[in-house]
Amino acid sequence: MSQSYKVIFENNRKWVESKLADNPNFFQDLAKTQTPEYLYIGCSDSRATAEELMGAKPGEVFVHRNIANIVNTLDMSSTAVIQYAVEHLKVKHIIVCGHYNCGGVKAAMTPEDLGLLNPWLRNIRDVYRLHQSELDSITDEGKRYDRLVELNVQEQCINVVKMACVQERYILEEYPVVHGWVFDLRTGKIIDLEIDFEKILKDIQKIYNLTSSDWVMSRKTK
Repeated sequence: MSQSYKVIFENNRKWVESKLADNPNFFQDLAKTQTPEYLYIGCSDSRATAEELMGAKPGEVFVHRNIANIVNTLDMSSTAVIQYAVEHLKVKHIIVCGHYNCGGVKAAMTPEDLGLLNPWLRNIRDVYRLHQSELDSITDEGKRYDRLVELNVQEQCINVVKMACVQERYILEEYPVVHGWVFDLRTGKIIDLEIDFEKILKDIQKIYNLTSSDWVMSRKTK
């Protein structure tokens, strides 16, 4: 067995010791029911881990990750996570977080047959198609990819808002609120794209209103 694999278990042992040293009841408390306020939907990239970049503790963030932080409503994995987080964990915030230098985004724009990845990466190609005029006007390739990362986050936020469970709970409790972030690997900073959640709701309600209820949004602007 490789030494690098064994190191993982040694690191775990040290982590357990450090947690117990700070709080002897740490794992008893951790084993209790989770009550996170945040659902984080991010990329599977090994350089962008949710809890570390957010400075969050165990139990504070419910996490779903996949290639290029895609929310495809035909994907049972992401939709099940969102529904569970919204209906059962009662999260108050849903964060879709992409990152610059995303290999999935770059692969999506590569004219190559990538096998099983093709239908998944087509989601990103669709984002490019929707915003082709803006993206084609960016002559610097690096900046074009950065902008595509941002637009991909924006479109995945919209996909979250389309879901009935999100719409229904927002009407009842004014939560969850959807946010779009980009993690800049080059600086370590989180960039809030300032997605206008309420505007998205109002703009798409004619087509994606799945609640058969009237939206009461005007009082929020008073």
